[in-house]
Amino acid sequence: MSDTHSAPRNPAATTQPKRRPRAKAKPKYDLGSSELYLNRELTWLAFNQRVLHEAEDDRTPLLERVKFIAIVSGNLDEFFMKRIGGLKQLVAAGRNETTVDGRTPAQQITDAHAFIRELTLRKRAAYHRVLELLAEQGIRLLRYEQLEPAQRELVRQEFVTNIFPLLTPLAMDPGHPFPFISNLAMNLLVTLRHSGDTDNVLHMARIKVPAIRGIAPRLLRVGGENTFVLLEEVVSNNLDLLFPGMEIVSCELFRVTRNANVELDEEQADDLLEMIETELRERHFAPIVRLEVQKDMNPVHRGMLAAELGLDEEADVFEIEGMMAMRDMFEIAGLESTELHDPPHYPIDHPRLAHDKRNIFHIIRDGGPILLQHPYESFSTSVERFLRSASNDPKVLAIKMTLYRTSGEGKVIESLVNAARNGKQVAVLVELKARFDEQANINWAKRLEEAGIHVTYGVVGLKTHSKIILVVRRDYNGLRRYAHIGTGNYHAGTARLYTDLGLLTGDNDIGQDLTELFNFLTGYSPPPSYRKILAAPYTLKKTLLEKIEREISSHSEESPGHIQFKMNALEDADITRALYRAAQAGVKVDLIVRDTCRFRPGLPGLTESAQVISIVGRFLEHGRIYYFRNGGAEEYYIGSADLMKRNLESRVEVVAPVEDIDLRQELRLILDVQLSDRRSAWEMQPDGSYVQRQPAPGQDAKSCQELLIGVAQRRLAAAVKHKQKKVRRKLVSHFQRRVQS
Repeated sequence: MSDTHSAPRNPAATTQPKRRPRAKAKPKYDLGSSELYLNRELTWLAFNQRVLHEAEDDRTPLLERVKFIAIVSGNLDEFFMKRIGGLKQLVAAGRNETTVDGRTPAQQITDAHAFIRELTLRKRAAYHRVLELLAEQGIRLLRYEQLEPAQRELVRQEFVTNIFPLLTPLAMDPGHPFPFISNLAMNLLVTLRHSGDTDNVLHMARIKVPAIRGIAPRLLRVGGENTFVLLEEVVSNNLDLLFPGMEIVSCELFRVTRNANVELDEEQADDLLEMIETELRERHFAPIVRLEVQKDMNPVHRGMLAAELGLDEEADVFEIEGMMAMRDMFEIAGLESTELHDPPHYPIDHPRLAHDKRNIFHIIRDGGPILLQHPYESFSTSVERFLRSASNDPKVLAIKMTLYRTSGEGKVIESLVNAARNGKQVAVLVELKARFDEQANINWAKRLEEAGIHVTYGVVGLKTHSKIILVVRRDYNGLRRYAHIGTGNYHAGTARLYTDLGLLTGDNDIGQDLTELFNFLTGYSPPPSYRKILAAPYTLKKTLLEKIEREISSHSEESPGHIQFKMNALEDADITRALYRAAQAGVKVDLIVRDTCRFRPGLPGLTESAQVISIVGRFLEHGRIYYFRNGGAEEYYIGSADLMKRNLESRVEVVAPVEDIDLRQELRLILDVQLSDRRSAWEMQPDGSYVQRQPAPGQDAKSCQELLIGVAQRRLAAAVKHKQKKVRRKLVSHFQRRVQS
């Protein structure tokens, strides 16, 4: 990237007519330069810095701070399993291609490791600070030696009853090979010798610490108090029961992380379900990508473990001071203490659905489409009601649905099974390759098949990530299609924790589009062209690029161009390059990107008209909105796709237009509230770093999520009041007629 400036004027040329100083030339940019593009892995790790800040921020309720520490720890585990695992596979295969930001796989691993080591230090500091504050509230996580004698006796009794029977010490010697080490399990490396052995012969054994919820939890409660001790400390301090007559020389904690990128060639598979089950078995034995050891581990033992596990001791071994695997702090974060949590949030019913007990299909048909906003509005009384009504309505003939992730706590599976029992045609596409949910989805698929539901697994070579339900109903004037298109999974649990959007519609063109899409997913029909929806991998990316170019070409001072995207990630290089061109042309570009983002705002002469913000709050931002001003003929879209190469080119995604003027105003409000947030918004700087916005003196310090909770509540209250007025008007009219008669 080079900057070009005008040559300096000659001050001695006084005899020449006075001229206006030449404007400083704007820097020239090569939009193919790697310097313009931020790295996918490092920007995702930077997102976890912002999440960790919630644990460091005194404004965050204490048990919520514990939760954010656990979230970051769990995120890093998945990062090693998915991203570092994948990069190591590329290195092992000799792949040295550089990414758009100019890094090879090996360089990305090195940079990510350095970032993670620094992030781990911050996490440890936040953890110790939070422990101090918890102790002030009577919640204690103690070291074993900090327990009172009476508490130790209680813990020892618990150990004998519920933990000791689960332990299996495995000797490590020439007669006993190095044991298999499970992914993310806590392990103790015990060094011991026989009492009275004058030859001082040392023996080694490994003990897997069996954390089992409800029986032997990782954080063991001491008596009936809010006092906890780590399970591995309980085991390590009661080894005399496991090795009677032996002297314990040392006991050291370690943990391994295995690669989760074990994918077989589905084009060669005779049975996709069987192939995924094979992948899951192979993942259990996948290569190890990280070894965590306690900080004071014997260097000889550390080196021995690294060698046995096939790791580079310098690069792949991470020393942990304090608690290892802090994701288990969720056990403390879940304690019931109202004053130490965020104010309780109860999703409200959508105003259109709250007091209207009619058939939901009549509500949509007569009143137009409905925009759902989770978790502000209830998933149960909207999406689950839609499915439940479809399963029971005698006029519904068919239900078609995609399932990427779901849960047993909701009513989704129950409604689908009930629909089949009621004689309706039910077809469900279950995505077996949903990472870390493969086994659950296999189980759901089998249950659905047992109920007589037609289950398919999508298109070979593509992961189906779209969130769609299509219902075919016999209305009074013929067959009509009703649909739900969402940004989030059909999962009752995450619907309370993630911010997502959904559209309930009876639009005929969208219904026809989804019919053709399902024919493509379940049959052999070629990928169709669509009337309204944008679908990956065939039309979405091409159309988005065309709309960005349209915004550039139509931009003028009288009618300025404006693009606003809200999403989880912006990784695709082609989209990023197009947005650079738009910003360079003067189009205003507002990006609300939760985590990964390659785009750099604020570069002189290139992205001065652009901004990038990231929202981090009590709910995980998960919705996607795509807005184009389009010369005043505004366009709004919502859907399942992030702007990542994999989503746009290797997944089945659906994005749908929102055309109703009232629903557009709701989307406009979401964008405006988030772009003006001064509590939970982080603003990207030109170098890719982030600065958290702060409220000005006297300014409302509420986050956008708090404000949207209030908006949803006021919207419902206004709808109820309006309905009451209508009821009162009907009563007045009724009594007037009686008086007149």
